[in-house]
Amino acid sequence: MRNLITDIPGVKVGHAGDAKLGSGVTAIIFDSAVVASVDVRGGGPGTRETALLDPAQTVEGIDAIVLSGGSAFGLDSASGVQAWLREKGRGFQVREARVPIVPGAILFDLLSGGDKNWGRYPPYRELGYEASKLAADNFALGSVGAGLGATTVNLKGGIGSASAKTRSGFTVGAIAAANAAGSMTIGDGPHFWAAPFEQEKEFGGHGWPTKFPPEALKFRSKGNLGENTTLALVATDAKLTKAQAKRLAVMAQSGLSRAIYPVHTPLDGDVVFAAGMGAKPLPDPVFSLSELGMLAANVVARAIARGVYEATTLPFDGALQCWRDRFA
Repeated sequence: MRNLITDIPGVKVGHAGDAKLGSGVTAIIFDSAVVASVDVRGGGPGTRETALLDPAQTVEGIDAIVLSGGSAFGLDSASGVQAWLREKGRGFQVREARVPIVPGAILFDLLSGGDKNWGRYPPYRELGYEASKLAADNFALGSVGAGLGATTVNLKGGIGSASAKTRSGFTVGAIAAANAAGSMTIGDGPHFWAAPFEQEKEFGGHGWPTKFPPEALKFRSKGNLGENTTLALVATDAKLTKAQAKRLAVMAQSGLSRAIYPVHTPLDGDVVFAAGMGAKPLPDPVFSLSELGMLAANVVARAIARGVYEATTLPFDGALQCWRDRFA
């Protein structure tokens, strides 16, 4: 296993970014249409095509999910992913017409540095197309794609990913763009809130501090409404109904609570997608889904911490320092 969401067969990930812009796009491409749903907890979300992911809605399969910087301008990225899929003959079929279904969500990175004076039209549609072209089993973590301009209250944010297996052999993986109003680390030290769930020192192996500093539990937030958001996708090789995918997304949201302090604030746009990729149904629709959801939350927490751990400081004046520059 790669310890990436691409440990789930049929998932590929591609990044595209513009160093001068200081922002980018991450496209998650599915080999074929998959069942998916979503759970939104943040007070300031920015999304596209999430209404059709409700279990009561008609469309059962989606072709890709796109995560993007750029705030509302980044919603254009899904059009680029859609264009690439259309060239491949993908999409929901209505007689002779095909419409690729590409839900997406955006984070705010407009004040993280870089030149955002792009002219009449923002560049995110083309970045979405480029990210789709580059989608593969192996992909970079940290300050890439949608995580290029991501920040937290005290450190540079980024893209992270992780995976794990249930006792019955099902795999669950997550990818997250960590751009929270709060902190992923405890106080001003190197320890991550997600430390109890860490595997193989994937974000430094520091564990928790022997004593929590008093300032660690005080409220800290980096900015104003809309300047923050953590986006995540969990995928599994189990076969899920749309309702089961919804429950998986709901349970996976707990991973944000295990990795970020505070979380789900009015300043955040936190969104978690969930997708069922496999042909084998869960052996028990209650207990097996419960175990899968528990593990999904752990994997999301690990992915968020890895996104901060793997990030690099951007080469802009006043850019927020990354974890490695401060602690490694």
